[in-house]
Amino acid sequence: MTKISVKVPDILLPNKSVDMSKWAVVACDQYTSEPEYWEGVKKATEGSPSALNVIFPEVYLSKDNAPIIESINKTMYEYLDTGVLQSIGEGFVLIERSTPITPKRLGLVMAVDLEDYSFVREDKANIRATEGTVVERIPPRVKIREHAPIELPHIMLLIDDRNKSVIEPLYENRDKLTKLYDFDLNMNGGHLRGWHVTDTAPVEKALAKLLDEDVLKEKYGSTDEVMLFAVGDGNHSLATAKACWNNLKATLSAEEQKNHPARYALVEVMNLHDEGLEFEPIFRSVFNVDTADFLDGLYKAVKDSGLKCDYKCYTYTTNDGRKDLMLPSNAAVAVGLVQDFIDAYIKSHAGSEVDYVHGEDSLKQVTDAAPNRVAITLPPLAKNDLFDYVLKVGAFPRKTFSMGEAFEKRYYVEARKIIK
Repeated sequence: MTKISVKVPDILLPNKSVDMSKWAVVACDQYTSEPEYWEGVKKATEGSPSALNVIFPEVYLSKDNAPIIESINKTMYEYLDTGVLQSIGEGFVLIERSTPITPKRLGLVMAVDLEDYSFVREDKANIRATEGTVVERIPPRVKIREHAPIELPHIMLLIDDRNKSVIEPLYENRDKLTKLYDFDLNMNGGHLRGWHVTDTAPVEKALAKLLDEDVLKEKYGSTDEVMLFAVGDGNHSLATAKACWNNLKATLSAEEQKNHPARYALVEVMNLHDEGLEFEPIFRSVFNVDTADFLDGLYKAVKDSGLKCDYKCYTYTTNDGRKDLMLPSNAAVAVGLVQDFIDAYIKSHAGSEVDYVHGEDSLKQVTDAAPNRVAITLPPLAKNDLFDYVLKVGAFPRKTFSMGEAFEKRYYVEARKIIK
């Protein structure tokens, strides 16, 4: 069979006494400028075992993270030792997620081989990053994972399954599967249902079929480049898992490397063509700047680029409100243009920073929270362009797109041991 880079994982879930609505929390890289959101999560999960206690919300990252990381690792062991987390056995987990704006989207939790992942284009890996990877972001995350006994994923991989042959047949026959959970998500996250998929062979066969030469030629016009999975969300988490594996691998024999649990990463796989999957732009909010100077420079950079700018976005400041900003309709080009300007500005203006914000309401809220901030909206990415672009060009500029709004992001539910 064609190599599909998949491992059938031994899944851990909370025991039946745990309130799942308090267990599951949204991805740690969301609401990074809104500490009030995470204070709300604390209140919503109070008094119950919760994934909140074994993740590190990035809003709290600081220069001295060691005490929090130590507490997270300790709690992970406690949840294992006291049976809060228990094995349901090997298999995949079929997921149905609904949100306040999306009636249904499907996913499939499985493990993938980190040996087949790379964010370096030249590696031509089977699992590839879709955005530019900021290598400086990896070491702080390594410190969180390197001594952890378990992982909880917010990584979401995409497959280009135009015939809906992998995940959708499982959902059509979900009544034949064992239901694992069915509950409302906290903080307006919608609803989540999950089923245990113990017969994984049909899924693995369908994934392999996506790599058949005739299928690849029909989709991309060539078989020169082969990629089964594109990272939709959580690229820096996957890069962190790879870095930790590389560090550990150096201490293992070739035989020990073959099936070590740390060689794999738990992920949720989604079909790019799921009607419930929407790509949203990721906006910028720039802090601690002379707003007039920043905006003058930005508009000049856009004008001087000579690019065709036919998509109406806008900038926003608390004092002056909105001002139209015409950008290229091609999301990759527009994001590259704006991000290059922001990066250069921050480099030459000490103390200025940028945050990446999902949704216009949050963008305004974050920008209004303090003086000297500028908001910038950007065009959306057409999701059907994703695989073709990554195969032929490479990764998009960082933070080009988001799979849905912040409250639609993956919630931590399943876990897996990454130690022997």
